[in-house]
Amino acid sequence: MQRLLPALLAMMLLAGCAAGVRPIGNPETPYPPTRPPEVGDILHLPTGIYLDTEQMLATVTDARIVYVGETHDNPASHRLQVEILRAMADRWPGRVSLGMEMFTPEQQDVLDAWVAGDLDEKDFLRQVRWFQTWSMDFGLYRDLLNLARERKIPVRGLNANKKTVSLVGRTPLEELPPETRKQLPDMDFNDPYQGALVASIFGGHSQGKAMLDGFRRVQTLWDETMAANVADWLARPENREMRMVVVAGGNHIRNGFGIPRRVFRRLPTSYVLVGSREIEIPEERKDRLMDVSIPAFPMPAFDFVLFTRYEIHDRDKVKLGVMLGEKDGRVTVGKVLPESNAARAGLQEGDVISAIDGHRVEETYDLLYALSRKKVGDSGQLEIRRGEKVLNLEVRFEKTEGHHGRK
Repeated sequence: MQRLLPALLAMMLLAGCAAGVRPIGNPETPYPPTRPPEVGDILHLPTGIYLDTEQMLATVTDARIVYVGETHDNPASHRLQVEILRAMADRWPGRVSLGMEMFTPEQQDVLDAWVAGDLDEKDFLRQVRWFQTWSMDFGLYRDLLNLARERKIPVRGLNANKKTVSLVGRTPLEELPPETRKQLPDMDFNDPYQGALVASIFGGHSQGKAMLDGFRRVQTLWDETMAANVADWLARPENREMRMVVVAGGNHIRNGFGIPRRVFRRLPTSYVLVGSREIEIPEERKDRLMDVSIPAFPMPAFDFVLFTRYEIHDRDKVKLGVMLGEKDGRVTVGKVLPESNAARAGLQEGDVISAIDGHRVEETYDLLYALSRKKVGDSGQLEIRRGEKVLNLEVRFEKTEGHHGRK
């Protein structure tokens, strides 16, 4: 009888699989929590157990790679990243690095110079072309990058450059020039979960199959490029003891089939998934939520999830309210939006902005950086040239609505 029991159990399991027996419970939350979450709660999704921050950090820092999925414009996501990076650096001093979706390997020299303390913030943002390549408010990432600089934590650029992304999005891989194909990472297009996610995100669009295929190529390129760069860095002989915190958008990390599984394919090592979920959303942020139906997946979205409110970080951000041009070291004013801060200050089309608050303006970036430091209620002094005249205008920055695309 003892010999027959294992065989009988095996036959029962096979019969159950063949009959398509459905799993009990919900694979995404196998142990439902005992109460609804509140803002600030941290839930371990595989067990349904709530933890405090200290317990969560003690657990996630066990892993060699900690993936932190962010909502790009929610400050709560970024505070979580800072907490995790600090905890990793405290536990593994000198053995932690930071991988970021927001940068590419082509920017690595600038990232190294930032960590070394060789660049101030303005020069750093200029050299990585922040306003052109990532364009999110740098204030959301300032604490994270300052922590890396203070603790001498290497920052690695992970993402594909925009030129390659654009080319892959437009062109099937087999039609790409051979030299371009050689530069691409090994790309797996057969993941059914990624395919379902891409199709659902794209579902509301009507551009057709060619556009969907291009979107899927781009999503795969992003995930595979970031995975390849993570694996390459950690596999180096000198980094045998190195650990990494990887920060990227939630869709690159959620459920593990984006970056994490692709890293593991290249470099099997321990990892943990951490994310956030907004459960309080103000009216002025509801238009930023994707109007798509995400498929149910047979695994938890994250190991740990922080429940947050969707915070509004840019309520005090201001715009000048003009179109800008740049030529031969001169920044010129194009169209001035009626009732804008620029219009109230007296700026006119054709004016040349030569300084702001005493700092020379020689390129658009100089003005953009100064404006990025302003908030509602601040003022600024503009030196402008209008024909043969040099004028000094005071701009009082008030909140202006609907100035999309204006500086």
